Amino acid sequence: MQLILHYDETYREVKYGNMGLPDIDSKMLIGINVTPIAALLYTPVLIRFFGTKWMMFLGVGIYALFVSTNYWERYYTLVPSAVALGMAIVPLWASMGNYITRMAQKYYEYSHYKERDEQGPQQRPPRGSHAPYLLVFQTIFYSFFHLSFACAQLPMIYFLNHYLYDLNHTLSNVHSCGLYVRGPRALVGEVQGPVKVLGLCGAAYRPTEEIDLRSVGWGNIFQLPFKHVRDFRLRHLVPFFIYSGFEVLFACTGLALGYGVCSVGLERLAYLLVAYGLGASASSLLGLLGLWLPRQVPLLSGAGLHLLLTISLFFWAPTPRVLQHIWILYVAAILWGVGSGLNKTGLSTLLGILYEDKERQDFIFTIYHWWQAVAIFVVYLGSSLPMKVRLGGLGEGLWGIRHPPSPSSGNRSLPSAHPGLVAPKGTTHQGLAPNPAFTCCLPS
Repeated sequence: MQLILHYDETYREVKYGNMGLPDIDSKMLIGINVTPIAALLYTPVLIRFFGTKWMMFLGVGIYALFVSTNYWERYYTLVPSAVALGMAIVPLWASMGNYITRMAQKYYEYSHYKERDEQGPQQRPPRGSHAPYLLVFQTIFYSFFHLSFACAQLPMIYFLNHYLYDLNHTLSNVHSCGLYVRGPRALVGEVQGPVKVLGLCGAAYRPTEEIDLRSVGWGNIFQLPFKHVRDFRLRHLVPFFIYSGFEVLFACTGLALGYGVCSVGLERLAYLLVAYGLGASASSLLGLLGLWLPRQVPLLSGAGLHLLLTISLFFWAPTPRVLQHIWILYVAAILWGVGSGLNKTGLSTLLGILYEDKERQDFIFTIYHWWQAVAIFVVYLGSSLPMKVRLGGLGEGLWGIRHPPSPSSGNRSLPSAHPGLVAPKGTTHQGLAPNPAFTCCLPS
């Protein structure tokens, strides 16, 4: 969703600039990118109040409202709808991840109802038994989701491209692209600090007891997302959460614009995004390899591929108005999409496997997409930074992902359990060693 919104920025700037409203687009992007920062407070409440399915319908309805307000371009229509859309992004995606996980669990129960009758209605299915179904469900969803990126470019290819000026006109004053794209450096200090979180999240590993959800009131719902952040399994995955926001928007604002549009013109932007969407859709299907391979392989494979691409882009600056290197841009877009597809599919599947209790899934997916929204906000702040700084930030994030802490490093003594916490199975209060059923799914 955010990729399409940022992609739409290019055309709205031209349109509103001609209307004498040059700053309306920037205010809309502020509403879309800033308001999700507070989503950690209200998302669980909205999901518990409306329910998962109704929250999905509400989020899609707010997105439709935002699209419809573009037919009446005024401050009092566009800016409030952009703020509402920013508030709905995290609840929409959290409820969607929760819904897919629950459907996979229900499908497992439906397909194994005979075994359940033999074991008794009170007997819970074995832990991780729904994992193959969840992997298939997430693979199908993200395959169609990334395919929609390619379908969204069809109006641009068949209609809008005929009304664009040639690249020799639009790029007449462009002298450098890619690595040598420069911008104001005022935000470097603001962005470099949050980027270093990627390296610190892994070092903050601390195993802790699981949270008792047997008596959850409305007052505790505000606190539970923050308590879940202490979970040692999430500590391993937080760098992936943040980087998943970085890499998607870099594909649009950095790769597609800084390398693509800057060198080969606006008329080929749609084709680059089609290549990205097709690569991501195809790689989402590769997530089915998780049925036979260790579950950390897709995650680390996507991160490794992005690391190689980041290093390559760091040493390449395409020449403006030269089309001989356009095939390199298409290959880079496809490979970046492959890494994005592996990242999104692997993360959502892993969260559904690690947290099977339906009472916890809305909190977990809220944390995931909240960190993603924070990363998107950081990318928004750094959208005018030099390309070297942005590539350096991606490199720092990938370094934190490629070197997660070992689960065995957390086996240290802890005081007695907190009165409001319950120790999970496979752990002790003296030394909370991670359960082997969980560590098989963690990055090694």
